Amino acid sequence: MSLIRTHRIALAAAALVAAACQQLPTTDNKPQPPAPQITETMLRDRAEADLARGVQQYDAGDFDNAVKSLTSSLDHGLLSKQDQARARKYLAFTHCVQGREPQCRDEFRKAFEIYPDFSLTPAEDGHPIWGPVYRSVRTQLIAEREAASGKPTAVLTKAEQMLVDGLVKYDAGEFAPAHTLLEGALKEGLAKKEDQVKAMKYLAFTLCLQEKYRDCRAEFVKIYDVDPNFDLSPAEAGHPSWTHTFAAAKAQAQKAIKDKETREAREKAKGQPATAPAAVPKKP
Repeated sequence: MSLIRTHRIALAAAALVAAACQQLPTTDNKPQPPAPQITETMLRDRAEADLARGVQQYDAGDFDNAVKSLTSSLDHGLLSKQDQARARKYLAFTHCVQGREPQCRDEFRKAFEIYPDFSLTPAEDGHPIWGPVYRSVRTQLIAEREAASGKPTAVLTKAEQMLVDGLVKYDAGEFAPAHTLLEGALKEGLAKKEDQVKAMKYLAFTLCLQEKYRDCRAEFVKIYDVDPNFDLSPAEAGHPSWTHTFAAAKAQAQKAIKDKETREAREKAKGQPATAPAAVPKKP
């Protein structure tokens, strides 16, 4: 075979290969798979996972990442109102423990606005860092709602005003001024039985929160002279600052009431004849 013929065969083969390549479909022309669709359910699951992660990070003391996760959980507004309030609560906690009180206050307010039944547990309420901030926000919102209702405000007596002011101080965590005002309201004279009980109850709370447990117990006991059926709500009774003190005071007061009833029953029995006098027959 001549060199020229060999060269021609090579050129022809190359031409056939090039033609074949042009006829083959390229991978660029293949249809791309559809992008995965992000559904509302997926976003809600992601939000719930972010909330759980944020709470775990908070519990671990990783506050910066907790804020990121909790904020992310709120991004699409797909959490239930109760869970949104829970996320806001932990955001408030993280801000308060890092000394950012305005942000802490703002998050508590948002929690109340989102979920009107929002509240802290007794243990959370009694926390020395965010407890006063939470109670202050709650008191402010109650006052705003009452003002917005347009109801005429009744004129308060001096004792009633001192009671109101004392409760405001208590909610703000200012226990010593609250004690002074509540004690003053009782001395001034509260006309309503329920106001007297309320003043003494919160007076006991302030004493226990100041670790004056003997005086706190004595104040609880006094309430039973006004209302023998007095009791705390389950949330109040479970507060760690006074749960044992109140339980002891309640037992002491109930024993005193029972002993008094027993003495009165005995005294009443002594004043009556043992047997009824025989009837005197009438003369015919």
